[in-house]
Amino acid sequence: MGFYDQTVVAPDGEIISMEKYRGKVVLVVNTATGCGFTPHYKDIEAIYEKYHEAGFEVIDVPCNQFAGQTPGTDDEIHEFCSLKYNTQFPQMKKTDVNGENAAPLFKYLKSEKGFEGFGKGPAALAMGVMLSKIDKNYKNNPDIKWNFTKFVIDREGNVVARFEPTEKMEKVAACVASLM
Repeated sequence: MGFYDQTVVAPDGEIISMEKYRGKVVLVVNTATGCGFTPHYKDIEAIYEKYHEAGFEVIDVPCNQFAGQTPGTDDEIHEFCSLKYNTQFPQMKKTDVNGENAAPLFKYLKSEKGFEGFGKGPAALAMGVMLSKIDKNYKNNPDIKWNFTKFVIDREGNVVARFEPTEKMEKVAACVASLM
């Protein structure tokens, strides 16, 4: 099973196959509306606007598994993002990304690109300290660690990169640009 065999659920319940994205560069991201990383929406939208016409798509999957930072309904989440960040890419149904009820898409992505660390800098250090209090073994499993973990998929359906929320958005943008 590869990327194109996966599905996500739209807010209206429609099952969307990743086959729809064959031949495109795709960014899959678990998002939140009340997180310190929520301003990443601005940068994601800028990348989307720059490359959408050339075959770039965003799969935005809201998730409330991290400190309850996405408490709203699917409609409230969409309204917040479109009003505050002028997002134009579609959002999916709020979904779990870890655990027993994790969306199969995220199980697949994590199996392809595991956790490799938060990098360096104050945000990386803070995330490491916080997560070590929640899960002492967090470094040794592929789980999504927090909101705004990003996966980049190339035009052939290969998961080419995983970016933790602490990674600079410039690196995400450079990765996408290299695949366009």
